[in-house]
Amino acid sequence: MARMSDDAAPPDSLLPYDVWAEEALRDVAIRALESVAANGLPGEHHFYLTFRTDHPGTTVPGHLKARYPDEITIVLQHQFEDLRIDREARRFEVTLYFGGVPSRLSVPFGALTMFHDPHVRFGLRFPVTGAEPPTFDDAAPAEETAAEEAPPAEAAPPPQGQVVSLDAFRRKPAKEV
Repeated sequence: MARMSDDAAPPDSLLPYDVWAEEALRDVAIRALESVAANGLPGEHHFYLTFRTDHPGTTVPGHLKARYPDEITIVLQHQFEDLRIDREARRFEVTLYFGGVPSRLSVPFGALTMFHDPHVRFGLRFPVTGAEPPTFDDAAPAEETAAEEAPPAEAAPPPQGQVVSLDAFRRKPAKEV
């Protein structure tokens, strides 16, 4: 009977365990979003969601696409509305306020690259899935998009939520003297 040495690499799997594991982890984030859509955010929980704005099927207003052409991190905490999760279409949608202007975002699950709930220090990172060459449905210039979506001034709630650029938190290389 032949015996494998401890140094031998495991055989290639004919079962896609890595894909199944990623799908299961992504489902944790989707379930959290579904819970919030149905019941609101419990306690001090809030979510940071990072997704690819250039992923096929991602819809963001033109002014956000211009500012964040590749990736954006949004915060679901104080000021968001109409969070919807559509498992059949494999996407979530939410309305957020940017500078007091409501913006509807539609994000395929495959565009999601990070889910983080800082209240309990829980976070997940995901590879982008289902990404063919990008197509852009929201090619409207920033001024037109903002004008189309801007409600009368008295209808906009006071800004409370925010988009956080993670660039401010990244370490910068040391400068040579």
